[in-house]
Amino acid sequence: MKAWRFPLADAIAIYIVSSDQLQEQHSDSTTWCQVSGFAGKAGTLCIVPDATGNISKVLVGKPEQIDTWTLADLPKTLPTGTYQLADNFSAAVATKLYLGWHLGSYSFDRYKLTKASKISKLHPPENADVAYVKATTEATYLVRDLVTTPSNNMGPEQLEEVARNLADTHEAKMSVIAGGDLVIENYPMIYAVGKASTRAPRLIDLRWGNENAPQVTLVGKGVCFDSGGLDIKSAVGMKLMKKDMGGAAQVLGLAQMIMSLKLPIHLRVLVAAVENSIAGNALRPLDILTSRKGTTVEVGNTDAEGRLVLADALWEASSEEPDLLIDCATLTGAARVALGTEVPAFFCNDSQTTTALLTSGQALDDPLWNLPLHQPYRSMLDSAAADMNNIASGSYGGAITAALFLQEFIQPDLSWIHVDLMAYNLRSLPGRPEGGDAMGMRALFDLIKQKFAS
Repeated sequence: MKAWRFPLADAIAIYIVSSDQLQEQHSDSTTWCQVSGFAGKAGTLCIVPDATGNISKVLVGKPEQIDTWTLADLPKTLPTGTYQLADNFSAAVATKLYLGWHLGSYSFDRYKLTKASKISKLHPPENADVAYVKATTEATYLVRDLVTTPSNNMGPEQLEEVARNLADTHEAKMSVIAGGDLVIENYPMIYAVGKASTRAPRLIDLRWGNENAPQVTLVGKGVCFDSGGLDIKSAVGMKLMKKDMGGAAQVLGLAQMIMSLKLPIHLRVLVAAVENSIAGNALRPLDILTSRKGTTVEVGNTDAEGRLVLADALWEASSEEPDLLIDCATLTGAARVALGTEVPAFFCNDSQTTTALLTSGQALDDPLWNLPLHQPYRSMLDSAAADMNNIASGSYGGAITAALFLQEFIQPDLSWIHVDLMAYNLRSLPGRPEGGDAMGMRALFDLIKQKFAS
């Protein structure tokens, strides 16, 4: 850490201090800190006034390791104003602190008469990657907005509109196959899952970048509401199913980051957008579907619909043999049982890519955890009547068997990552309010950047 910065005339200085630094460097504030009970403990702060009652400086307790969330509570905690970091940090740390501040500034108030009040601003720290912070903030806000918006305002057609706006903004090409045309164009399982809704299912297909560059293809599960179909969910199980398009939201956010920061890749994004509803023509248990690949699938449960729509999209995606194929989906409760709601599970068929993604997640405070593609479990998907079933014969290892189902629709030798995420914060943490959220998106971006833009 370097010497203190010269303060801006209109900005209040923020010092991140340990207990020792508090004594050594802020002895002039000792009495006030003692009265306030501030001792430099991580997660605490002290607003120090000057002789006139205005804010002189802000002291923030220093954690063992400064991370993205160290200042993330401050935008809504501090009195409205402009602040700056008093110390210089490395580029990586400065960028984390600046990003955390912006992620902590988010509010979802679309449906409130009283909008969020003004929040405090942080002057860009020296060394911070401002362009990265801007792109990441906008992408994260997009994901949060999409997932938190209720299904009456976020159906397949609204997802298409969002994707089209992204395409227009970044001069990307986009096409959509909707309704009965999905059958004509051979996406039968996407159609089968979404046909019972009054809102037509569709496959959104966006392309951007130099076609001669390395290709990265993103596939997102866009189940805009999941009733469970005829194997209907309970009221408790259905309550948060507006978030079942969280995988689609995440790949759209990731695509926005890639396009905003102009990574030198050829990007393709496929979003299977459906509503899993109930009507006389709804998908039934033990129906047998023929996938885009030609593989037949027996429907053991209509509530395991996400893997069906992903299968058609993944087979199309892998047919081009991209250099990297990533899918994101709110796929299984089993992954949440294994890792909780805040750490996405991922599966990968490439050990080097697995290691790189784990490293990126830890470095960026955006962790994911690897689960195995344990091949002996594949037999649990066998069906007596079709090539395979969409659910396993046993109740254990559900995240693994779901991933193994998807792997059936990946061309051999492709580098593939499957992310099984919650996409929703059940509790509020610094910079991560309750509601929809991107989980693992920054780590995935960093992986793509390292592989193709370094």
